[in-house]
Amino acid sequence: MTTTKKDLSLRISGKLGVKKQLAYEVVDTLFKAMRDSLILGNRIEIRGFGVLGVKDTKPKPAARNPRTGEIVYVPARKKSYFKAGILIKKALHQPLDQTSPDSQDGDSDTSGHTPPQPVSGDQPAE
Repeated sequence: MTTTKKDLSLRISGKLGVKKQLAYEVVDTLFKAMRDSLILGNRIEIRGFGVLGVKDTKPKPAARNPRTGEIVYVPARKKSYFKAGILIKKALHQPLDQTSPDSQDGDSDTSGHTPPQPVSGDQPAE
């Protein structure tokens, strides 16, 4: 499932008891500020979440076009990265169960999908 800005806004609105439009404007403004900061080459560190940043890549003078086999020059550029924080790493590195707790009647969950567990007291959205 993909979480959108609208989903985040609705969750914030419900949790804080503010209007949906205000929550959306806050989320939108936050992401615009983060985007502008990254474009300027700044590093964004959010404790408990992770680090977003920009790295320079090296030029590649002898890259190859996979279709034609032609050797092409790829100039140096900037690329973005995200390094997950410790709370996210701990949540994602838990082993997946082979059966889900809902399948006690003999049906086994063959999808291997376990729903994410809330982190640090966060309640799941309903």
